[in-house]
Amino acid sequence: MLIAQISDTHIPLKGKKTYGIAPMAENLVQCIADINQQNPKPDLVLVTGDITHSGQSEEFNHAAYLLNQIKTPFYVIPGNHDDRNLLRSTFDKRSCPVEADKKIDYVIENKELRLIALDSTMLGKPGGEITKVQAQWLNEKLTEKPKQPTLIFMHHPPVNCGVLETNADGFIGKELLGDVVSSHDHIEKILCGHIHLPINTRWCGTVISTAPSLGMQLALDLTLKRESEFFLEAPAYQLHYWTQDKNLITHTVVVKPVDGPYLFENL
Repeated sequence: MLIAQISDTHIPLKGKKTYGIAPMAENLVQCIADINQQNPKPDLVLVTGDITHSGQSEEFNHAAYLLNQIKTPFYVIPGNHDDRNLLRSTFDKRSCPVEADKKIDYVIENKELRLIALDSTMLGKPGGEITKVQAQWLNEKLTEKPKQPTLIFMHHPPVNCGVLETNADGFIGKELLGDVVSSHDHIEKILCGHIHLPINTRWCGTVISTAPSLGMQLALDLTLKRESEFFLEAPAYQLHYWTQDKNLITHTVVVKPVDGPYLFENL
């Protein structure tokens, strides 16, 4: 099974650039084209939040038009830049299978890997949150199929990732979430966004993996003293490959023109 993950697309109004300088819509088009030509094709695509830049309905319409070019089923969850209600009303039940007036938590049933979406957003705040109700719901869903390998996907990672700006955003309820996660041994990985960098770390008996942004990568400063800033880089996304041996392998795919390939035996 092959799963593509794109995150933090920050789509602006049509014809605009994000922050006036970042061509995020063009970057998304490039990533979708690359995903569509992958061989084998991904079985599904996860869009892990901050789909829009300002949460406006026009931005959601623009993002939906672009995402609908994906030639495989895709699923969305909100990030802190998104409006949950607009996201729900813009995308149909195929991409956002939830009921009205609820957090966007849902399950994607699959024979090989089961996927559970969690809505970690808080209204008007940049940080993450998992409520007691959500933690109880997650525990119930994980208990239903304790032998089936499962992926959780959400926008905010429930740990500090060594990036000053996102560390400061915080995560309410990470202890609640950690208690649930640590009590189940069939969670292969927790897929997140928000950090604008590809990061992996162990947490509560599983692995947290964050996807890069589609071109606005945050500055990496392990001294945690650098002011908040980002670089314009080539767009990138991740491929999560569930092998026949039941290993989950994550590849980061950078979408840019390169020279090659070159056969070693000919050099």
